[in-house]
Amino acid sequence: MNKVWQGLLAAGAITFAAQGAQAQQFTMKISAPTANDVSTEYMAAMKKGIESRTGSKIKVELYPANQLGQIPATVEGVALGTIEMTLPAAGFLVGLDPRFEVLDIPGIFDSVQHGMQVLTDPAVRKRIAGFGASKGIESMVTFIHGPMMLVSTRPVRAIADFKGLKIRAPGGSPIQMDPLKRLGALPLSMPLGEVLPALQNRAIDGSEAAFGVFTAFKYFDVVKAATPLPKSFLVVSGLTNRKFLASLGRDLEAVVRDESHKAEVVFTTIGIDDVERNTKGWLANGGELIRFSPAEGDAYLKQVTASAESALSRNPQLKQDYDAFAAAAKKYRK
Repeated sequence: MNKVWQGLLAAGAITFAAQGAQAQQFTMKISAPTANDVSTEYMAAMKKGIESRTGSKIKVELYPANQLGQIPATVEGVALGTIEMTLPAAGFLVGLDPRFEVLDIPGIFDSVQHGMQVLTDPAVRKRIAGFGASKGIESMVTFIHGPMMLVSTRPVRAIADFKGLKIRAPGGSPIQMDPLKRLGALPLSMPLGEVLPALQNRAIDGSEAAFGVFTAFKYFDVVKAATPLPKSFLVVSGLTNRKFLASLGRDLEAVVRDESHKAEVVFTTIGIDDVERNTKGWLANGGELIRFSPAEGDAYLKQVTASAESALSRNPQLKQDYDAFAAAAKKYRK
């Protein structure tokens, strides 16, 4: 009889533990360096979808505008498991895995729409999800934040105008730094939160980022000249911690992934609309929009693609990733 009671008590303890695990509340902190843009729209959609489907099981906390620290700190936080997700420019992830460098090669994407078709291609999505796997991380979403822009204290109207300018690049990889060197600029890597003060203090002469970054943080109060960089786009990766996802259990992890997938609609709706909205906002606040002539645009692309070819020749894995991206780009190109 004692054995029977012991068995019943053991079974009850197992059932209680299982119920406790199911009732456990998880907190998912999502960080972004930006505010009032397509990244934060994605975060808000994720929060709404996850919390509505899981009730009190997953609490999603949103931290835009570097509230959890500058980009390097949040990337490290995800790798260590103290932050569950962050949305930096892909160039800041090269230290975790050099393969992220392929996301910054100019000339692959023709537009925001075309870029999103490439990045959401099943084969490309699967390839990117493997970036950083050895470090316990995963890029759960990768998207085009917007066309790459250069804002500068001195207008850049031609290739020659780059010469001597100290320009912040969105990351420190060779793919980002070498083209600026070829153009005669002095590139440096700097977290987004430090850029505006550096421009105000004239510690730097310009910065590259998506247009939405410059309008959201009112860069037009400090600099007026903005130059779109031909066939160049800022790509953002939603970096997640693999152990956190696994800790959720199969069902909750599936919800998080599904809601991330659903939230991607903002990139091809709000994200595309943002291109026109940011242009109007920049001009309305006294900014100037400068476009290269066709000849200067061709010269720019020739310089930056030469840097990319050099990087690809040194790294067979990067070349393989690039070829896969280029094949997908060709498939979706009209």
